Amino acid sequence: MASRPPVHRARKRFGQNFLRDPGIISRIVRAIGPRPGERLVEIGPGQGALTEPLLEAADGQLEVIELDRDLIPGLRVQFFNHPGFVIHEGDALKFDFGALRGAGEPLRVVGNLPYNISTPLIMHLLEAGDAVADMHFMLQKEVVDRLAAEPGGADWGRLSVMAQYHCRVDALFVVPPEAFVPRPKVDSAIVRLAPHAERPCRAHDEALLFTLVREAFGQRRKTLRNNLKGRIAAADLEGLGVDPGRRPQTLTVAEFVRIANHLADAGQGATP
Repeated sequence: MASRPPVHRARKRFGQNFLRDPGIISRIVRAIGPRPGERLVEIGPGQGALTEPLLEAADGQLEVIELDRDLIPGLRVQFFNHPGFVIHEGDALKFDFGALRGAGEPLRVVGNLPYNISTPLIMHLLEAGDAVADMHFMLQKEVVDRLAAEPGGADWGRLSVMAQYHCRVDALFVVPPEAFVPRPKVDSAIVRLAPHAERPCRAHDEALLFTLVREAFGQRRKTLRNNLKGRIAAADLEGLGVDPGRRPQTLTVAEFVRIANHLADAGQGATP
C-alpha cells in the first residue's frame, strides 16, 4: 500500500489541477493498458493519483518527471516501497527522452499535462522520434480537438498537421472539470498519440516541413499564394496540383509534404 501524501496546494504557475475522480482514473489506466516489462514514464505525477494504479499495472516499474520540488518528498514517501519507482526532477520541456530510453525499449509516456505547456511539450516529444512508443495525455479538450482535427475544419492547423505527420491520433473521452481539484474552467479530454511504424508520407527535410507549415498558417485567412510568397511561386504550387488560392486549413498532411519535398529537391532549406 502507498502511504498518504502530505497536503499540497495547487500552484497556478505550474498550471496544477489534481485529478481526484477514481472512475476517471480507472478509465485512463484501462485506455493506456500498461503491461509489466514496459518502459512507462509519467509526466507531472502531482500527488500520485494516476501514479499508484500505473505502478500496480506495470508491476512496480515506473519513472516520473516532476518539476515542482515541493511535491517530490511526498512522492518519495508515498511510493517508498516500490524499488522500481524512479523520480526525475526537472522540466519535461527540456528533458532528453532519447537519453532516457538509451538502448532500452521505447518509452510509453503518460500524463495530465498543464494547459500552458501542452502544445510545446507534445512538439518536443514528437521530435524525440523512435524514443517514444506512444503517448496518452489528458489535455484541454480544445487542444485534443486540434490534434485530432481533419482538414477543412476550424480546428485544423499547425499542431494537427505536425501531430498527424508523426502519429495516429485518437481522441478517447472527455473529462469534466469536477474530476479535478481545483476545478479548471474548461473541459479536458484524453488523447492517444501512436507514432506511425511506417509514415504514410515522409518529408525529405523535416525541418523544412515544419517551417513550411508554420509559414502557411501564419495568417489563416490568407491564401497560400500570400502566406508562402517568397517561399514558393504560385505556378509551382499549381504544378504540384495545389491551387495557390486555397487557404492553409484545407491542405492535407500529404499535400504539405509534397510541397516541402519539392522545395527540398530544389535545394531550398528551412530558411529561404
